Amino acid sequence: MNEMTDQRPVTQTAAKPATLPDAQTVTEVKHWTDRLFSFRVTRPASLRFRSGEFVMIGLLGDNGKPLLRAYSIASPAWDDELEFYSIKVPDGPLTSKLQHIQPGDEIILRPKPVGTLVLDALLPGQRLWFFATGTGIAPFASLMRDPDTYARYDQIVMMHTCRDVAELEYGHQLVDSIRQDEMLAELMGEGFADKLIYYPTTTREDSDTMGRITDNLVSGKVFADLGIPPLSPETDRGMVCGSLAFNTDMKTVLEGFGLEEGANSDPRHYVVEKAFVGDGV
Repeated sequence: MNEMTDQRPVTQTAAKPATLPDAQTVTEVKHWTDRLFSFRVTRPASLRFRSGEFVMIGLLGDNGKPLLRAYSIASPAWDDELEFYSIKVPDGPLTSKLQHIQPGDEIILRPKPVGTLVLDALLPGQRLWFFATGTGIAPFASLMRDPDTYARYDQIVMMHTCRDVAELEYGHQLVDSIRQDEMLAELMGEGFADKLIYYPTTTREDSDTMGRITDNLVSGKVFADLGIPPLSPETDRGMVCGSLAFNTDMKTVLEGFGLEEGANSDPRHYVVEKAFVGDGV
């Protein structure tokens, strides 16, 4: 079990002169467990993105060349800063260095957002499902804070699964902050928070709700727990972000319910993000 560390954010607003290519300044770092951390950086003035997209970020490698990986932007498109949520891999080429950043440090951020987890890649529907494991919740952290998500759907269900309870804390605090944020309520309209359902589960440590996302869908447990009907291509839309194995399993499950995979150029019932930052980064 991962032990919780000090979750008080370390914040610094003063930016120092850029010395890296495409440099942005770190403004806040928050360590959630010994394996997970989030951080915020300044936003390039020219950057425009759709909630759910990712960018390439990184640091200089030991050879002096940029070491970049794809990271989903966890903050919504209207935010003045950019937030990211990351795992820590002790021997990872990038995260072994990235996990030690402090406010005032610089990272490389290539301002060319792309990705498939965008609302326009889905056909209109009534209920939107977000399926994530681990730090795969990051793009949905962006979409759950976007007014357009609530304008398009009557209900949003965030299914998030981690091994341990502590690894769900980012999602818990995120959803709580969304429901209590007065500014978001003004942007999204009164009652928007009632549309958002959070369904966190664990797979290793005992918790109130357990089980893999795929198992809870196939068994019907999630539908029974939430009191909603099973997935249907007539009403439900989905977005998937996790490991390659999870994404593959989810495609099988969703297609078993009759949903078809879409893309930016061909909107359908569900989409999968293939650029997720996983083990070994």
